[in-house]
Amino acid sequence: MSEPAATSLVLGVLGGMGPAATLDFLTKLQAFTPARSDQDHIRVIVDINPKVPDRNVPGTEAGVVLAEMAGGLAGAGAEVLAIACNTAHAHAGLIQRACGLPLLDMIETGAKAARDTGARRVGVLATRGGLRLYREYLAAQAMGLVTLDAERQEEFMATIYKIKAGDTGEAVRREMAGYAADLAAAGAETVIAGCTEAPLALRASDLRAPFIDPGELLARRCVAVCLGREPLPAMAGG
Repeated sequence: MSEPAATSLVLGVLGGMGPAATLDFLTKLQAFTPARSDQDHIRVIVDINPKVPDRNVPGTEAGVVLAEMAGGLAGAGAEVLAIACNTAHAHAGLIQRACGLPLLDMIETGAKAARDTGARRVGVLATRGGLRLYREYLAAQAMGLVTLDAERQEEFMATIYKIKAGDTGEAVRREMAGYAADLAAAGAETVIAGCTEAPLALRASDLRAPFIDPGELLARRCVAVCLGREPLPAMAGG
């Protein structure tokens, strides 16, 4: 095991969207840290706020609430920021302006991982807001987006809300695997779990196509940046 850095940046995490997905992200963050003792882990300041308005409902004040949370994390000592929710990245600019912290972008991380597979058509399991974000980022990497049809998208969202309610049983796992299979059948060469609830009920072994969990990749990247093994990202607009 390689030696951890003597000092590390303090990571701030906007969470609670939903709480189980945030805890999954934090578990991955801990697992990927090359630590031999408690003191070797990076410091993480987390705001698990399940009261953030639903990011899937137009016209809510989600961005304002997230910006206030980010300001609080910066005030508490965070030096770099991560958001444990794909759809919330729609407010990334506002969040960064409010807190003045560089953001490790989950959508960008997932899109670059898809590019690295060599795929030209990428299936994404995400909310409608998340799909809009992934469409933009994938297009910037010269990749096309494959989505579920309208009826299956509605069914997918119903499954996501089941997971948010704590159901990750066999039936829900079959539903998630079915959505991924639909994307592959529609021509997706790789599949991105573009909603942080999806990996709670879907694993790479459930798919024939390559599977990308942006939350897992983001956790690895957070560790690398905080330990000084990767550079800080540029500020939005910088």
